[in-house]
Amino acid sequence: MSENSGKCPVVHGSNTKVGASNVNWWPKNLNLDILHQHDTKSNPLGEDFDYHEELKTLDFAALKKDLHALMTDSQPWWPADWGHYGGLMIRMSWHAAGTYRTTDGRGGGGTGNLRFAPLNSFPDNVNLDKARRILWPIKQKYGNKVSWADLLVLAGTIAYESMGLKTFGFGFGRTDIWHPEKDIYWGPETEFLAPSDARYKDVKDASTMENPLAAVQMGLIYVNPEGVNGKSDPLLTAQHVRETFARMAMNDEETVALTAGGHTVGKAHGNGDASRLGPSPEGADISEAGLGWMNHTTRSIGRDTVSSGIEGAWTTHPTKWDGGYFELLFKYDWELKKSPAGATQWEPINIAEEDKPVDVEDPSIRYNPMMTDADMAMIKDPIYLEISKRFHADPAYFSEVFARAWFKLTHRDLGPKVNYFGPDVPKEDLIWQDPIAPGSTSYDVAAVKAKIAATGISVSDLVATAWDSARTFRGSDKRGGANGSRIRLAPQKDWQGNEPARLAKVLAALEPIAKESGASIADVIVLAGNVGVETAAKAAGFDITVPFAAGRGDATAEQTDGHSFAPLEPIHDGFRNWLKQEYSAKPEELLLDRAQLMGLTAPEMTVLMGGMRALGTNYGGTKHGVFTEKVGTLNTDFFSVLTSMTYIWEPAGENIYNLRNRTTGEVKFTATRADLVFGSNSILRAYAEVYAQSDGQAKFVKDFVKAWTKVMNADRYDLKR
Repeated sequence: MSENSGKCPVVHGSNTKVGASNVNWWPKNLNLDILHQHDTKSNPLGEDFDYHEELKTLDFAALKKDLHALMTDSQPWWPADWGHYGGLMIRMSWHAAGTYRTTDGRGGGGTGNLRFAPLNSFPDNVNLDKARRILWPIKQKYGNKVSWADLLVLAGTIAYESMGLKTFGFGFGRTDIWHPEKDIYWGPETEFLAPSDARYKDVKDASTMENPLAAVQMGLIYVNPEGVNGKSDPLLTAQHVRETFARMAMNDEETVALTAGGHTVGKAHGNGDASRLGPSPEGADISEAGLGWMNHTTRSIGRDTVSSGIEGAWTTHPTKWDGGYFELLFKYDWELKKSPAGATQWEPINIAEEDKPVDVEDPSIRYNPMMTDADMAMIKDPIYLEISKRFHADPAYFSEVFARAWFKLTHRDLGPKVNYFGPDVPKEDLIWQDPIAPGSTSYDVAAVKAKIAATGISVSDLVATAWDSARTFRGSDKRGGANGSRIRLAPQKDWQGNEPARLAKVLAALEPIAKESGASIADVIVLAGNVGVETAAKAAGFDITVPFAAGRGDATAEQTDGHSFAPLEPIHDGFRNWLKQEYSAKPEELLLDRAQLMGLTAPEMTVLMGGMRALGTNYGGTKHGVFTEKVGTLNTDFFSVLTSMTYIWEPAGENIYNLRNRTTGEVKFTATRADLVFGSNSILRAYAEVYAQSDGQAKFVKDFVKAWTKVMNADRYDLKR
C-alpha cells in the first residue's frame, strides 16, 4: 500500500491542522498580513460598490418601522424574553461597539466585525449569534442598502426607542469588512477567560493594564461581572471599570450612565448548566449551521437560557426604560448569592414581592432581581456613588446623559460628522467628533506654492512638517490627519515626535502665507510638503505636479479636546526613523502598526520609506538609512544599497547597524532595523528590487507621489463622497 493511501488529495485550508503556515514554520519572521487583511478581492460586492451611494436609496423610515416590529416578533426557535428582543439587541449593539479602545482606535462597531472570529466566538458574546440570525430577514430585505455594521448598531438604538428612551440620534455610514481582522491584538493570553494577571503588572492597580488593551480578560468586552478574576470586590471592580471605560473614551459620568442604562432593560442568563453548552460558532460542527453554544441535552431557551451564567433581571420592569435600576440599587441591601449556573451575583435582602421582575415566560412567577460586581461598584465607589445619587434624584437628567453616552459609544469610531448619513444625525457638533469648519477653495494655489518656495525652507523640513501633520491619521477610528492643522495647537505642537523647535520655525514662515492668501494653514502645510516633493523630483529629473485638493479647515483650540488627542501622539515613526524609547516590539513591527493605522499597503509603505530617506526627513537629521549622497533628491539609492552585495551589515549598538564595504572595509552608511527589513524580509525585498532595477526610477517617483497624496488626503472624507 502506498504511504499516501487514504490521504485527502486536495490542499487543505489554513484552519485545518494539515501542514503549517509560514508563520508556524518561522514565527520570528515579520508577518505582513496586517497590511493585506482587507484586500478588495475578498469583497463580494466588487471594487465599484459604493455603500454611501446605496444609502441614498435607503428608506430609513421603513427600516426603522421594521426594526420596531421585529422587537416584539418572538421566534419559537429563540423566544424573546417577555416577548421583547430589546435586551438581546442592545447587548449585541453594545458588544459590537464596545470593543473600541482609544489607544490605537481599533475595535468598535464600524466594520461589522462582530460577524467574524474572534469576536463572534468571544465568551462574552455567547448567544449573540442568535441576535444576528433574528436580524437576518431585515438584512435580507434591504440588501446592500444597509450594511451589517450599521444594522448591528442600529438595532440597539431602536430597541431603546421601543422601550421608551428618547435617543440622541443615529448616523449611518459604517462599511462592512468581509473577513476577520485577525491581526488585532486582543491580549497575550492563549486561552479565553484566563486570569487577568497576564495583562497587568499588578492586577490590583488597574492602570497597569497593558496597552493598547481595554478589556480585563481575553474574551470579555469590559470587566468580569463576577469581579476581578471572578472574585467579588466592588471597590477593586470599580477601579477596573474606571480604567476600562476611560480607555474607551468615557468619563465617570458617562460610565455610570452606560452601566445603569445598559442594565435598566433586559436580563442576564444563567438558569442551567453552562457545561452543557456546545462549542462557539467558530468551533461548532457544520451541522449547527454556523450557530454556536448549542445545548442539545436539555431545554435551553426562554427561562432556561445560559449565556453569562449570571441569572436574572436588574429591574422590576426589564422591557421599560425607567429609573428602576437606581430605585432598587438604593432601596435594598444586597448580599452575595450563586446563580443556578454557579456564577457569583448580588441579590436583595427582604425584597418586596411587587419589586421582583416576573418570569420571562410566565408572568405569574416572580424572581429576585440581581446585580453584578460592576453594579455594586456604582454605590461603593465614592465618585460613582455621588453620580448615581444625582441620576436617582433626576431621572430626566439620567436619560439625557445616557442617550448622549450611548450615541458616543456607538459612533466613537465613525470619525468626523461628515461620515454620518441619514435623517437622524444630530445637528449639534460634539467635541469628541473633532469638528473642523471647511476651509476656503478660492485662493490662488500656484501663488501660495511660489511663496512657500521663496521662504528658503529646506526640502526635508517642508516634507517632514506635512508628514507630521498627516501621520496622526488612524483608519481604525478615522481620527487625526492633516485637516484641521491641529499640529499647531496644544498638545500636538509640543509632542516630542514633532520636534517642537523645528516645527515652530516652519509654522512661523507658513502661517503668514496662509493669512495673506486666504488659504487655511492646514492647506498651506500640505502644499509645503508638496512643494518639497516636487522640488526633490525635479532634482531627480522629473518635472511633476503633486495632486492637491484645497478645502481643509483650521480647527480652533475650543474645538480640540486635548486629553482625547493624547493617544494619537506618535511614540515611534519608522518613516522618520524615530523611536521615543526602546520597546518590547521590534522597530519593524512598530512600523507595520503605524502603516496599517494610516491605511497603507505594503508596497505603499515601501515606496514611502525609500522616498522619505532620500528626502532627508529623519528625526533630528540623523543619517541612519540615508543611503545617498544626493539628499533632497527623490532618488532610488535607498533600494539600490539595500539590494547590493557591496556591503556587509553588522550590529553596532542598540538598533544601529553599520554597512561596511566588503572590499575597502569602510563603514559607508548606518541603518536601523526599520531600514534593513526592506532588504532582509523576502516580501519587502521583492518590492525594493522593483525600484532598485535600472528601470525603476520613473516608477518610483510616480508611486511615491501617489502614496504621498494618499497620506495627505487620508482624512478628506469630503473628497470621497
